[in-house]
Amino acid sequence: MRVGLHALGIGDGARPEVIRAVATAAETHGFARLWCGEHAVLVDAPASRYPYSADGRIAVPADADWLDPLLALTFAAAVTSRIELATGVLLLPEHNPVLVAKQAATLDVLSAGRFGLGVGVGWSAEEFAALGVPFAGRGRRAEEYLAAMRALWAEDPASYAGEFIRFDAIRVNPKPLRGARLPVVAGGNSDAALRRAATLADGWYGFTIPVADVPARIAVLADECARHGRAFDEFTVAVALSDGTPEHLPALDAAGVTEVVVVGAPPPAPDAAATWVAELARTWIRPAQ
Repeated sequence: MRVGLHALGIGDGARPEVIRAVATAAETHGFARLWCGEHAVLVDAPASRYPYSADGRIAVPADADWLDPLLALTFAAAVTSRIELATGVLLLPEHNPVLVAKQAATLDVLSAGRFGLGVGVGWSAEEFAALGVPFAGRGRRAEEYLAAMRALWAEDPASYAGEFIRFDAIRVNPKPLRGARLPVVAGGNSDAALRRAATLADGWYGFTIPVADVPARIAVLADECARHGRAFDEFTVAVALSDGTPEHLPALDAAGVTEVVVVGAPPPAPDAAATWVAELARTWIRPAQ
């Protein structure tokens, strides 16, 4: 089983010297992938409920540094050569899909084909309002944007006409090194997210999900794959656990998980951050192997 690390871009993990230390140590110690999430906007007292905690509140302070994930991962790509990179997740309906298609392809080229695009639909109505994007219909918007991006990656020139985006005979280059099949992972724990993964993506990223819930969520994903004529064994299944330990790895493997993602905040000193990564590797990667 693969083990990924979700630790870049926030707080101390937003500092360049810490990103360098974490990324290089993660590559040295055998982590499969570096994940980096996104929020362009946080507010002090959100009315929107955060769906990944019991109390409905995000643990990150509103005034914390939070880097753009594509830029942070580009920095990580420049200081590594083997470890994979993924957004976990980029909030696709908040973006122009033509620009995201170009940015994702650029990062894929610069990283020599190590990038995977993780996408989600978002949960903060305040964030969407600040960006001038309707909160309602964000799931449909994300699905359409992804289809448009696939067209841009596969065709030159490319055309697309939908409810939210349309373009005609445009050229957007470079193309990803794997063409239209740049890996896309759909994030989120809801039934809608699992359907989105089964119909439009190449994998699923379940975030801060209880170990006990993983088999049922994977069963829903497998059912959606069967319903839409997708082969489940071709999917990647990555989960960041809210309560897991290395002792759970055999059961997760049996349930169909292909990557366990360790989520954490690195210490502020680069040497300490590298030591922290090494300790996580001893805790998680050796048992996984």
